[in-house]
Amino acid sequence: MKEVFEFLKKCNTYYLATVEADGQPRVRPFGTIDLFEDKLYIQTGKVKEVSKQIAANPKAEICAFDGQKWLRVACTLVRDERIEAKAHMLDNYPMLKKMYDAADDNTEVLYLKDATATFSSFTEAPKVIKF
Repeated sequence: MKEVFEFLKKCNTYYLATVEADGQPRVRPFGTIDLFEDKLYIQTGKVKEVSKQIAANPKAEICAFDGQKWLRVACTLVRDERIEAKAHMLDNYPMLKKMYDAADDNTEVLYLKDATATFSSFTEAPKVIKF
């Protein structure tokens, strides 16, 4: 899992895929990734459509590319309402504190559950990590 965390941090931007209620896939760039209590977390706002999509269907996929290798992570996203988890994320991304607060009703952190991460490239066999 730490290898996945480090790869996503190095990429800075990754893409999160979710599904709307009508089955339409949606992909958007994300940049937050946090390692807290041995779980990988992402962050968004509850008022955003992505949050509503995750609430309706928590299955998601993350994809990132560093110029040579790419990573895909299939997972279930689980909301963590604890202030400690939110505060940890915001402490690691202080620029978000202008828009979010660990105690507000909008800040949402979600951890990756039942994740299968696959590292791929054009020159190496895929490497799979489950966590």
